[in-house]
Amino acid sequence: MSHTRGLAITSVLVEVALCALLVLDSGSVLAQARSAVPTQADAPPTLVIGFMGGFVHSDDLRHSEAQLAQHLEQSYGDRVTVKMFQNRQRAQAHEAIIDWLTRLGNAGFTAVRSQPQVVLFGHSWGASAVVYLCRELEREGIRVSLTVQVDSVRKHGEDDALIPANVVEAANFYQPNGILHGQSAIRAADPTRTTILGNYRFVYQREPAACRAYPWRDRFLFKGHTAIECDPHVWSQVENIIESRLPVTRAPEAAAYSAPIVPFAP
Repeated sequence: MSHTRGLAITSVLVEVALCALLVLDSGSVLAQARSAVPTQADAPPTLVIGFMGGFVHSDDLRHSEAQLAQHLEQSYGDRVTVKMFQNRQRAQAHEAIIDWLTRLGNAGFTAVRSQPQVVLFGHSWGASAVVYLCRELEREGIRVSLTVQVDSVRKHGEDDALIPANVVEAANFYQPNGILHGQSAIRAADPTRTTILGNYRFVYQREPAACRAYPWRDRFLFKGHTAIECDPHVWSQVENIIESRLPVTRAPEAAAYSAPIVPFAP
């Protein structure tokens, strides 16, 4: 009887030991899984630069470009640097990029895991300024992670359709109607180095409600061109495509279960 009881006790002790090992092992696996999720420290430094269209000031919050910049600043704080410029301030934007990269170098940043990200977006002349600036950066060997053009209008006859090879990804949103209408098809100078995410066409039968905040002259003379600038649907997609390249704002566990960005089409 005592022998049987001893065997039973031994069996229970073995089971307890095995359970303890399984718990420790599963805890180790869970820790490894959590450590595999990219942390904020892993995210590359990112600079987002936007260009306003027409003769609009860079801080005019009636316009979607400035609103997007403000929202990114509020969402990411000092984790992402956001700067806005008038489209004629391309030289200042160029200088801001060089200064930002120089400060990263002086701070000891090394691109072991990933390179610093430069993201450019703009509307109208601001969208064509994005392409012209990329060409200047290409001559200096500076990589641009993403460009987004919204109803791009060429300035001084310069080509705003050919995306230079230093750009990794590029997207184009346009509308085809009116005196001012956007570039309908961007293309890569080197398709092996640049991915064109899409040329997305929008047509407006009537202006979005948000356009009421815009000057009546723009709404009357440049209906479609103004409509795409103040269309929340367009700019939410612009924001989605930019934010998909930025550091996560959620905790790693939440981010791991977030829904993927659905390909957008007008």
